[in-house]
Parts: sequence; C-alpha cells; structure tokens
Amino acid sequence: MSGSNHRACLGNKAFIVFIFSLLFSVPAHAMDLGLIEPDVLNRSLNRYVILDARPKSEWLVGHIPGALSFSWEDYTRTDEKGIPYRILPAQELAKALGKMGISESAPVVVYGDADKSWGGEGWNCWALSWLGHKGPIRLLAGGIQSWRNNKFTVIYGTGKITAKPVQYKYKVNAGIDISTSEIERRKSNVILIDTRSTFERIKGRIPDSIHIEWKDFYEGNDRRPLPPEALKKLLRENKVDLSKPVIYYCTGGIRSAYAWLVHQLTGLPAAMNYEGGYEAWEKLSR
Repeated sequence: MSGSNHRACLGNKAFIVFIFSLLFSVPAHAMDLGLIEPDVLNRSLNRYVILDARPKSEWLVGHIPGALSFSWEDYTRTDEKGIPYRILPAQELAKALGKMGISESAPVVVYGDADKSWGGEGWNCWALSWLGHKGPIRLLAGGIQSWRNNKFTVIYGTGKITAKPVQYKYKVNAGIDISTSEIERRKSNVILIDTRSTFERIKGRIPDSIHIEWKDFYEGNDRRPLPPEALKKLLRENKVDLSKPVIYYCTGGIRSAYAWLVHQLTGLPAAMNYEGGYEAWEKLSR
C-alpha cells in the first residue's frame, strides 16, 4: 500500500470512529450532574427547583420547604405494547414540568430516600437528562435522611404551586437510553448490568448480563451514592469491562436509573439506562 493510500485508510478509520462516537455519545449540555450537600442547599433554597422523588404519600408527611412531588409512579404508564413503567412521552413529561413552572434551564435539586422511592431520585435525574435539561441537576447527598439528621426545616401537607406555568423546551437525549432491538444488535459489544434482586434474577434475566444489585450503589445510613473509587472497585470486582458501553437495567428502568446516576457521577465513560427493562425484554426480544 502506498503512503498516500495508507494515510487515506487511516483517515477513513478515524472518520468512522468519529461518527460512531457522535452516535453513541451524550451531549454535554444534558449531563450537568452533581451532588449537593444538605447545608449548601439549606443556605440557598430559593436558588433551586426542588423535586421530591419519593411516593407522594411520603412527600405529604414531610418534605423540604418548596419541594414539589415528582415520583416516577406519577410519570410512567403502561405503553401500547403492554409494557409497564414506561416513561411518559417526552411531550407529556415536558408539559407536566412546564405546568409546575419548571423550565429547561432551571437549576434542579432532586432528593429521595433510596428505599421507599426505589431509587426514584436517580430516575428523576435520568428523566431530566433524557429530556435534554440544560440547567444543572443536583442530587441531594444523603437524601431526606441527611436533611432530617441536620435538623433542617421539614414542611407538612400539600401547599400550593405558586410558580407560573412556562414552556419546557426539550430535545430528547437518546444517547442515555437504549431499545430492546439495539441491545440485541449490539449485545456482544456492550456490558449489561442487572440491578434487580437475586430472587428476580433467578426467575429470568437477559443472557450474559452481570448481576450487581442496585442497593450496592449506595452506602451508609443516609444511603449516599458510592464515591468514585468505591464504585470503580465494585465494577472491577464484578469484572465489568469499562472499555465497552455499560447498560444498566432492572424491571422497568427505575432502580437501574439510580445505578446509572451513580455511574455518571464518577466521571467514567457515559453509561445508558435500559428504560424498558426486563419487562420490555420479555415481550420484545426475539
């Protein structure tokens, strides 16, 4: 091969790699994710839209001042194929956020308690990122447990939404979700992590998936997300090949979204959440 042909070949390969990275990368504007400590939030409550990811019944009996109830249970549905727990269509979800006075550029803090919300705080962060949220998205470190342990103010009852409705302008970030057909097509080139319980996994699983229960992604009494080095150790111990795209799944994308969020907070290469989960795999896989 001549020098010019060799350079052309290398150029073509580089171009293909570049295109592949565009197809499967995550837009930076949609991924401004981070943690916020309770004392920092307490000093700046008016700067953020605060979303409580727990079931609404939990929100009613005690929430952070100004927090709006935003549980995954109220923003998912059974789709036309009979698959439960699917996120609302982007247009409907954006409309719901706008009705609450939330714009796509608003700085948002999300909190939950991990257990009762089934990791719903992670789902909230994933859902906003999926919509292409442009403002910063912060997870309250330690959730409602840490807030209460600090003896900060807790509000009871419903209250009223005083913010004026706005238009939430969205642009779906498809790079952090994946379909059943895409998993089947790329199955030898991705790492699937099953975040369900051992009992659920015994009843059925996606072939060749690695089992790491979602509860392993947090630690301590206030259930803080694993810090970066602890998560990297967990993944290494479970022989997760981080040179391949990582896809988290559970039953319907809630617990796996929590694992996805913890993964994103480490600075590792971007992961995906199989939002359809095992419910979609059972119905749609060939």
